[in-house]
Amino acid sequence: MSDNKYDLVVIGAGPGGYVASIVASQKGMKVATIEKRETLGGTCLNVGCIPSKAMLHASEQYENATKSNGMNEWGINCKDVSLDLKKLLNRKSNIVSDLTKGIGFLFGKNKITNYVGTAKIISSTQIEVSNNGKKDIINTNKIIIATGSEPSVLPNINIDEKTIVTSTGALELKMVPKKMIVIGGGVIGLEMGTIWRRLGAEVEVIEYLPRILPGMDSEIAEKFMKILQKQGIKFKLGHSVETAKTDNDKVKLTIKDVINGNIEKLESDVVLVAVGRKPNTNGLGLKELGLEIDKHGFINTNSNFETSVPNIYAIGDVIKGPMLAHKAEEDGVAAVEIINGEAGHVDYNLVPGIIYTSPEVAVIGQTEDNLKEQRIEYNKGVFPLSANSRAKAIGHTDGMVKILSDKSTDKILGAHMIGHEAGTVIHEVSVAMGFGASSEDLARICHGHPTVNEAVKEAALATYSKAIHF
Repeated sequence: MSDNKYDLVVIGAGPGGYVASIVASQKGMKVATIEKRETLGGTCLNVGCIPSKAMLHASEQYENATKSNGMNEWGINCKDVSLDLKKLLNRKSNIVSDLTKGIGFLFGKNKITNYVGTAKIISSTQIEVSNNGKKDIINTNKIIIATGSEPSVLPNINIDEKTIVTSTGALELKMVPKKMIVIGGGVIGLEMGTIWRRLGAEVEVIEYLPRILPGMDSEIAEKFMKILQKQGIKFKLGHSVETAKTDNDKVKLTIKDVINGNIEKLESDVVLVAVGRKPNTNGLGLKELGLEIDKHGFINTNSNFETSVPNIYAIGDVIKGPMLAHKAEEDGVAAVEIINGEAGHVDYNLVPGIIYTSPEVAVIGQTEDNLKEQRIEYNKGVFPLSANSRAKAIGHTDGMVKILSDKSTDKILGAHMIGHEAGTVIHEVSVAMGFGASSEDLARICHGHPTVNEAVKEAALATYSKAIHF
């Protein structure tokens, strides 16, 4: 039994947890983390954000080198290009390894104690850590729950991570499937589907709703789907997956049209189940503590990240709000500030969402659909990338920038982009919105030429006046 006493113990060493731990240590607290994995970084670093982005980039380079309208269009002739999937996967793994070691270095630098094992909260000041039959009791003044999320599954489908996989298994496939069916038209499904389509798989997305990317701006979602279709991804919208079973190394599926009830049989080499994620709170002892959880498994917190049990806080994917790594990081910083007697706050309206396909999709703030529902009068400015000189020069003209502003005040309410490096470009609007800028404020900022960011300036111009180059 350990007699160590800490100011703060953080359960989970993903983006929210490890950032909270580092910030708390920087503020002079004695900090420990509890992480069930042998490596730090959580889902995002180990089997999520980072490995998927490494594979997205690698697959894009492969496709550019092999497709008929790829590098040849630039006068660069690529001959005898071949795929070494093992090396591609090894590179991905090495990147993950380097970054997890980097967090370990930061933990050492900040004198953070890391316990490897599973956590069970005994009381508001005590946690039991179990690892291979060994148990430790850790004493602490405050607790932050940052255990993240795990893939949601369908009750009628058994995951084996070989032929029927979650995103975790999709990152470890040992060969390129001839056909991959993706169940779910959300961010994860579209990113993973894009990776394997580029590497040679035929990809078909099955989505229950009549559209992809639920919750995202519908105009953006529709335009993005058309781009993906042009790239070769097929879609079946408004269909439910009734069954999916492996038979002789093939997966046989039964799907149903949700409107007319028609049944269809499909077959695939690999099926990716990407129907969202759910908070990872099992085994923590929360019910025994009387800690309030909603019907979806999210921990209820107030605006200060405090749970219903004193001294226990929760951040990231286990509480409501966007289930994104960068949101979890901001939660972690704010929660620690509050614990330390400071003012901590996160504006979830200013959390950008990004899809790392090519072109990328990036969004922030209100959608046009939301504004219509709330009956908020707004102005809209749109600028196509086909009219942007930089996009033309680099061969990335698919896409657009859309800015929404309040009709009476011109304050920017939201921005939605499809285009090259949209995930980077979106941040100038994030900063503008953070300072309460109007579309005219943004349009009057001098933008370098030629840059893709000029499309933001033009969209802002179009919001309150008229674009110049379109």
